[in-house]
Amino acid sequence: MSTWLKTRFIAFDRKVDGAISFFFKHYGKTKFMVAMSKKAQYLGLERLFLKGPKAFVYFFLFYLVRDTILYIIIPIGLAAWME
Repeated sequence: MSTWLKTRFIAFDRKVDGAISFFFKHYGKTKFMVAMSKKAQYLGLERLFLKGPKAFVYFFLFYLVRDTILYIIIPIGLAAWME
């Protein structure tokens, strides 16, 4: 059963160009978020914002949503479930 599930997952991951495995490998970050993180490291946040305010806002919102889910919603849900 597990090998069947694994082969189905790998087949689906290949259809979406490895996006699912990339997402898990990079802790819930999309390719856009990884690219923007690298730009933020060498440009700095202020220059990154001035270079593309719209992209910076998307980057900020993606991180805000991801971190809210990972560090607030999931722990609260687990704590409520364990009680």
